[in-house]
Amino acid sequence: MVTAGLAVLAGIAGLLLALAVLWPLRARGRAGFLVACLSIGLASASLYLLVGDPRAAQEPAAPSLAELRDGVQALEQALEREPQRADGWVLLGRSRGELGQLDAAAAAYSRAAALAPDDAGVLVEAAQARAQADPEKHFDDLALGWLQHALQVQPDAERAAWLLGIALRQRGRDAEAVAVWSALLPRLQPGAAAALQQQLVIARAAAGAEAPAASSGALQENAAPLLSIRIALPPGFDPAQWPRDAALFVLARAPGGPPMPVAVRRYPLQALPASATLSDADSPMPTQPLSSHAQVEVLARLSRTGTASHAEGDLQSAPVTVQMPQRSELELQLR
Repeated sequence: MVTAGLAVLAGIAGLLLALAVLWPLRARGRAGFLVACLSIGLASASLYLLVGDPRAAQEPAAPSLAELRDGVQALEQALEREPQRADGWVLLGRSRGELGQLDAAAAAYSRAAALAPDDAGVLVEAAQARAQADPEKHFDDLALGWLQHALQVQPDAERAAWLLGIALRQRGRDAEAVAVWSALLPRLQPGAAAALQQQLVIARAAAGAEAPAASSGALQENAAPLLSIRIALPPGFDPAQWPRDAALFVLARAPGGPPMPVAVRRYPLQALPASATLSDADSPMPTQPLSSHAQVEVLARLSRTGTASHAEGDLQSAPVTVQMPQRSELELQLR
């Protein structure tokens, strides 16, 4: 058991050192860069298992920890030269967390969230790290905002919904937590669903009469379409030239307001629609439904990465501002 633990430590140290050494090569391709780093990390662990001396477990692990800290320091130095790398700050946050340096981990994730404000995965990790660094394990207002935005840009982000419910319950907003968790429940595996169901019972009891009576499924069925949108693809568009993970986002947001949508729907590349609708069921936050807005800005984006974050090579329509309710069908031309 001890030998296996030291092998894991050796692997982590190898990974961090590889990140520092290979950092200048990442511009040639992120996938190759990550594969190379992981390969070195795995090789370090394997080499330890092959030639490591189990008797070393009787000696202090300080040298290995020192190597791990050196790798973190090297990564920090690389980020000083190129501080705009959100993925580098994420790696630093994870590494600091592994070392038990929770405040430093939260600070690194905060930098990553500032650089990638529309990356749901980064926002969720940043919010969780911030809560872990809090003595009361409390999601503060900044962490709550990250979770809300993560769920707005990626409505199917399960961990964002789970943690958002916890953050809302910490504030006594039990009815909102029930709404968020009720929407999440049908998407979970049986084990996780059973655990969440227990929390839902508690949250409903705390919310009392304020708890939503309708389930998420009923809401999805009964919500009337408020916006009808026709999607026009560029001439000669060939789905075969796009990554399999690509996805179309159709969204509405408040004109002149924050970038997070008030309603959003995601379609995988294999099911690109000719037309789409948006309703209150597509509103990430039940307390701010699409129908509560007198005016919205509507747009569509075909994302190569399959995430809501805008990236080079994506196709996007010009935003169209409409009055609500909108009776006629909108046409959005992807370019």
